[in-house]
Amino acid sequence: MDLVLRTIFVFFLILLITRAVGRRELSTMEPFDLILLVVIGDLVQQGVTQSDYSLTGATMVIVTVALLTVATAWLSFRFRRVRPLLEGEPVILVADGRILERNLRRQRMTVDELGAEARLAQIGSLADVRYAVLETSGKVSFLTGSS
Repeated sequence: MDLVLRTIFVFFLILLITRAVGRRELSTMEPFDLILLVVIGDLVQQGVTQSDYSLTGATMVIVTVALLTVATAWLSFRFRRVRPLLEGEPVILVADGRILERNLRRQRMTVDELGAEARLAQIGSLADVRYAVLETSGKVSFLTGSS
């Protein structure tokens, strides 16, 4: 039972940390970030299982994480008010061709980064963008043209 409680605590701790870090940073991981993620995974494993290397302990931890993942997905699907807490909400970065500096700052994103995302989407200028939205996945989607 101790393994299950530690797993539940660590699951929600990771959920909280990933929400705090921000989706933009998570979607653009550098090699250092990937290595750090592996190190964090090892530290989490040590914190959850401590010195329990049994097959039963590993099974309990895996099943608990799987159940929590399914439960949070179901809660997000079933209860609309919980969805922003679990998944976040899309953030408008450009509206009617106007860059929303405040939203960029809140997402810790620069105009240069937004411009790079636009170029990757085959958009030459941010002036051509009607709307740019930072999606909950961390990707930026663009809508161009007139209404």
